[in-house]
Amino acid sequence: QVQLVESGGGLVQAGGSLRLSCAASGRTFSSYAMGWFRQAPGKEREFVAAINWSGSSTYSADSVKGRFTISRDNAKNTVYLQMNSLKPEDTAVYYCAAVRTYGGTYSPENAYDYWGQGTQVTVSS
Repeated sequence: QVQLVESGGGLVQAGGSLRLSCAASGRTFSSYAMGWFRQAPGKEREFVAAINWSGSSTYSADSVKGRFTISRDNAKNTVYLQMNSLKPEDTAVYYCAAVRTYGGTYSPENAYDYWGQGTQVTVSS
């Protein structure tokens, strides 16, 4: 089992940047594929980006391609989401998620077994 804790959210102006972190407990972090999702007020949670266990493969939603980058540091048990050129429509609670697999990257929510509590990102216009 793994516990996930997100950090790095906050208030930023449009065009700005934030880096989210998701710290995982346990000694088997490198055997988990990771994902970032977000949920805006009144909307369903949606996929943002995913990364495989080694970091060699990533996948991002079209809405964030070219602006957001997912990465991981297995030595630090942490996955990151670097968010650049932020837009007001990026405002949401951002969640990280984990699934134990040496497979690829996954976008469906139901592929993930573990979730963090979320961190709020607010982008002002």
